[in-house]
Amino acid sequence: MKLNELTIKQAAFKLATKEITSLQLTKACLETIKRHNKSLNVCLLVDEAGALKAAKLADERLNKGERGALLGIPFLAKDNIMTKGLKTTAASKMLANYIAPYDATVIKNLKKAGAVLLGKTNLDEFAHGASTEYSAFGATKNPWDKKRVPGGSSGGSAAAVAANFCLFALGTDTGGSVRHPASFCGVVGLKPSYGLSSRFGLIAMTSSTDVPGCLTKTAEDASLVLQVMAGADKNDATTITQAIPDYNQVAKNFSWKNITIGVPKEIDSLAVAPNVKKAFLKMKEDVKSAGGKIIKIDLPSLDFALAAYYIITPCEISSNLARFDGLRFGLPNLKNKKLANAYEAVREAGFGAEVKRRIILGTYCLSAGYYEAYYLRAQKVRTKIINDFKKAFKVCDFIMTPTTPTSAFTFGAKTKDPLKMYLEDYFLVPASLAGLPAISMPLAKKPLPCAVQFIAPMMKEDKLLALARASEEFSLDHDTKPTL
Repeated sequence: MKLNELTIKQAAFKLATKEITSLQLTKACLETIKRHNKSLNVCLLVDEAGALKAAKLADERLNKGERGALLGIPFLAKDNIMTKGLKTTAASKMLANYIAPYDATVIKNLKKAGAVLLGKTNLDEFAHGASTEYSAFGATKNPWDKKRVPGGSSGGSAAAVAANFCLFALGTDTGGSVRHPASFCGVVGLKPSYGLSSRFGLIAMTSSTDVPGCLTKTAEDASLVLQVMAGADKNDATTITQAIPDYNQVAKNFSWKNITIGVPKEIDSLAVAPNVKKAFLKMKEDVKSAGGKIIKIDLPSLDFALAAYYIITPCEISSNLARFDGLRFGLPNLKNKKLANAYEAVREAGFGAEVKRRIILGTYCLSAGYYEAYYLRAQKVRTKIINDFKKAFKVCDFIMTPTTPTSAFTFGAKTKDPLKMYLEDYFLVPASLAGLPAISMPLAKKPLPCAVQFIAPMMKEDKLLALARASEEFSLDHDTKPTL
């Protein structure tokens, strides 16, 4: 096995026993990026000098006897997460030359733990999309089939892990943007509870649902990354203050006995691709065979979640993206004497079509006479969704759905019909609106990856990760890798 193909756990063991060095591990990742990034368009920036320097420092810490699950482990970060001294573009022309003046809290936490930042990954512009086709710097290709999308909006991060460019990657999940590409690329995608990890240093999309998450090769690796990412932050008032449990310790005591998993009856009538349905049904049977219990539950608000999300999200986008005016952030003033004309010119040149679409929709929904009819009503639906989940968790421990209704689609298949693209998030947005933790686990990888999603009650990541680790034994084609 090549060094860049190791899991975090495997690499950490080899680093601790001095079988390998962080410098060797980092060079293996950088060499893979050099060979394949041009064909996949995964990385928007590679900081080779910074990565090698960080790897040498990690080796010094290891040589002094220091140990840590992420010490010396190379990773990539989605390019809407601030990284001090490096470009942070959000895949938009608006920020094409923006140099971040500070590290996001999650980046700061990872660096403190000794993780080695390799560079930044591609995404849908400002994280608005489900295919990574909306990047101003070109689409990312799926490592399993370069004619297909990697999912989005964290498509670059998911593709990076699938192609072994790194041992893990950071993404952001607002309405499924970690879980969706994880499904399409055959990797693990974890969205923590809202407030478990700091949003400080994330370029805001939808402030009430934005969550930093991770993409990894295994569920155990996800728990190792979350252990470092999670925690209170004085710079983010929405972060939780409770103690962070040992996510690995809980997993050791997991048993399928007395575990009840709810499957929403509403999904029976949905159009799900045959390969996804077959793998999902197999997972249900495997859970039963292992001693777990599967029951049907009611989530009546499931059908309204997508509509509510695509009111709330554009409204918050309209507010958050108002700061990009060419004066404080964005392109420089394009020599217009009148301020209104300058704003118009900057935003016309800097924003892509999907970003403009969402800003216009959000501005309309927030305008006088429409606020109560759209935004306020959507928030009421959101409350109903939260209450439906609370009711469901009284009869089950976890909720299970397919992550996505299909496997990866071909480029251009849905860009001309925004509604089709938005429907990609059907299974994903309910957990986001409710702020719940959710994880996407690969079910099968042939002919294309598909995945299952597990949702847990608020702040129950320890139990969710334990379940995810146990479910890995049911995954098909576990050792299959894409041919680059």
